[in-house]
Amino acid sequence: MSLFGRDTELKDLAALLYGPHDRGGALIVGEAGIGKSALAEETVAAAAVAGVRVLRTAGTEAEQYFGYAGLHRLLHPLRGAFDTLPKRQYDALAAAFGLADTADEPSVYLVALATLTLLVDAGAERPLLVVAEDVQWLDAATVEVIAFLSRRIDTEPVVVIATLRAGGSSALDDTGLTPVRLEGLSDEHARALLNVTAPGLTAPVRDRLLAEAAGNPLALTELASAAADLDELPTAMPLTERLRRAFAARGLALPESTRSALLVAALNDSDSIAETLAATAAVVGSAPSEGETLGPAIDAGMVTADAGTVTFRHPLMRSAIISSATDEQRGRVHSALAEILGHTPDRRIWHRAASVSGPDEQVAVELDGVAERARHPGAAVAARQRAAELSADAGRRVDRLLEAAEAAVQAGRRDTAEQLVRTTGTLSPTPRQHATAHWLLSGFEDGLREDLSRIGELATLASSVAADGYTDAAMRILWGAAMRCFWSEPGADIRRRLLAVADGLPVPDDDPRLVAVAAYVAPVERGARVLGHLRVLAADTGRDPEVDRFLGSAALQVGAFDLAARFAAAAAPGLRAGGRLGALPRALTVLAWSSARLGDLAAAAPVAAEAEALAQETGQPFMHGLAVAVRAEIAALHGDYARSATLAADAERIGLAAGARPVLATAALARGLAALGEGRFDDAFAELRRIHDPADPAYTPALRSYFLAELTEAAVRGGQSDAVRELLAELEPTTRTTPSPALHIGFRYARALLATEDAEGLFTAALAADLTGWPAERARLQLAYGEWLRRQRRVVESRARLRAARQTFDALGFAAWSERARLELRGAGESSPDRSPDAGERLTPHEFSIARLAAQGLTNREIGQRLFLSHRTVSTHLHRIFPKLGVSSRTDLAALLPDPPGTPQRPLVGDDGR
Repeated sequence: MSLFGRDTELKDLAALLYGPHDRGGALIVGEAGIGKSALAEETVAAAAVAGVRVLRTAGTEAEQYFGYAGLHRLLHPLRGAFDTLPKRQYDALAAAFGLADTADEPSVYLVALATLTLLVDAGAERPLLVVAEDVQWLDAATVEVIAFLSRRIDTEPVVVIATLRAGGSSALDDTGLTPVRLEGLSDEHARALLNVTAPGLTAPVRDRLLAEAAGNPLALTELASAAADLDELPTAMPLTERLRRAFAARGLALPESTRSALLVAALNDSDSIAETLAATAAVVGSAPSEGETLGPAIDAGMVTADAGTVTFRHPLMRSAIISSATDEQRGRVHSALAEILGHTPDRRIWHRAASVSGPDEQVAVELDGVAERARHPGAAVAARQRAAELSADAGRRVDRLLEAAEAAVQAGRRDTAEQLVRTTGTLSPTPRQHATAHWLLSGFEDGLREDLSRIGELATLASSVAADGYTDAAMRILWGAAMRCFWSEPGADIRRRLLAVADGLPVPDDDPRLVAVAAYVAPVERGARVLGHLRVLAADTGRDPEVDRFLGSAALQVGAFDLAARFAAAAAPGLRAGGRLGALPRALTVLAWSSARLGDLAAAAPVAAEAEALAQETGQPFMHGLAVAVRAEIAALHGDYARSATLAADAERIGLAAGARPVLATAALARGLAALGEGRFDDAFAELRRIHDPADPAYTPALRSYFLAELTEAAVRGGQSDAVRELLAELEPTTRTTPSPALHIGFRYARALLATEDAEGLFTAALAADLTGWPAERARLQLAYGEWLRRQRRVVESRARLRAARQTFDALGFAAWSERARLELRGAGESSPDRSPDAGERLTPHEFSIARLAAQGLTNREIGQRLFLSHRTVSTHLHRIFPKLGVSSRTDLAALLPDPPGTPQRPLVGDDGR
């Protein structure tokens, strides 16, 4: 039978089940009763015809606070395959489902990766349709997993269909699922539906019902059923109220035990018939049979019963029954459910909490335990909030609200966190509580959208909290303030205040947090001290990825890009292994930024692309913008100027939204590099000069000293040597304050290039400095020195320098600089072989990441775990990569892409990738 008025949508959904597709599925959105479930059911029927296996889950109001409840239902049919998962994925899934006795909270991203692996492996045997209904009521952890899947299902034999009630946002909105928005039926289709469902209605009732229902299919059918014996409809009511009354009216004629059983089933977070009957018996004081209890409701079309479960025919039926009951009736049912659920403590506690109406500290304490055991921060938020509501003591209520806010921050729920923090402000918080409230929200956008005076307030707050003995809390506040000093410019006074507080904390000088705070707040003034600590700490990387991440950020601030890359590279595997995708893009961005500055474009390009994608996925807009800007810089160095311009514009758009100075500075650097490569020296100088202009939004004190070589070259070639000399004179004192490697390398280059006397001595001294790990800077010096020698008519001597520069730039993929060296060599009487694009230029950054890992001997599954992809997606990419590179096996790939220095040797796997 035709699905009234939905033929087009049904065809579109059914088409996803056949043949190739480039999207992961569809998100069906519409108001209650509009036909989302009916459309999903028809799609499931089409899947059966197509031989597609169906896995289903659905959200319910009663289960939305139980982490991974919806995912458990979805994957239950695949439980026999859990043991085939890689160990880390199995451990995460087992912890999420309570199959393992562990206190560790599983990473939602590892759980999601395990789910992806299970679905893709199952799909290889038989294509899969994943149906998730009523996403607005699914627990937050399950929604995150489905969002993760939706972003990564491309050529996999898996389709996701989700239904969502209109009127709110969802984590599935930007995942690539095709939106299918359902509107009311046309008048023609509405009349046709009434002709089928209620052919005996009188004309007045029919016309009124059509007008009241406004094309809502469920309203048409339910109101038609309720109005079958009426000559006219009652006064108009809002649609949701009409439906609620229509549903509730069906239960009025049912026996008391049946009505009680329906309320139990509606409030229960399980669909177990056994639980429904046991709790009903406790409510009514007797134990009627299943047939006596549920039979009348089944006959009335309100529920269905099958295989030990009871299911409401429509989610609105459940809502109508709950809303029609009194508070006393609901409390009695929750008490009955708590009484029979002794074997599941967390569920019992939730029902106990729902059964009480006033303060109850004992239940609040039990809810604290639920929050601590929660497998996802979203579940912890709900438990802490309810515990706060039941708190008898005002101070304890504030603590619980703050704990709920912290869980909301971890879950990425900014609106919830802000609302909870606002609530604590009305409850007379202590200084410690006030400090925690302020600190909690600093993780969102690093405070970029706040007034700069806020940084000074944080300094005062940190001092007060430290004076009260809360050193860790003070350090967290200081870190939040220090991060703001990176993204924006608060001024020297505020920076000094922050340093004074940091100096007064009773923590060792080499505490990584303190080192990072000093680097962010005073990269020049404290540069020597920070570098000293970093060089000692660099010998002990790899133990704690969070510590390494802090230190990588600190090293970048003080211009030690080699150390920054080392710390960030050490942090990434641990963050990846733990599924900490909130911190991972930060470490990857530091790694990409530093690698690009060092000239290692082959490493920087795929890392920057991954950082960009993960930052966007985890809701970190300015880290996303910084990664995009790094990609613009890489494109400029590769000589892809059109691509660089597009990426720089994208990054600038993100950075300008809140004045994210490092994003704007890196975008200006990319534009300056592109202009240098194209010979537009005035434009290059103008772009790079912006980073040094306090009136320009790209002005960045922490970074301005690290692009001096490019700035000087643009000035000299553009005839603005005097302007750059003035700027260098202004920066000269910093060279005596900090041993920053990037600063001194840039100054040595600038002095040699600008020299009117003893240029040769300055070039020789610059090349004699320790440039280990800085190949691009060495090649830049060799090129400039070779050019100077040629101008001095020392042609033969110039060739060796120019040849070395050309070889390095060729190896690094610096297209414009390679071409300059070739032209100079030609002028010196020596020809150069044409440069062929390297592997990194023939592949996308994503493909290059996969190719490099495959060349290192990782299996497809291991690569998938590293990059949060399915192993079959990896295999598909490799089949595209081989012809691009002109190779036919992994052995050839290993020869073309040798391991970076220090990479552990692994045996090559077979060409099947296993």
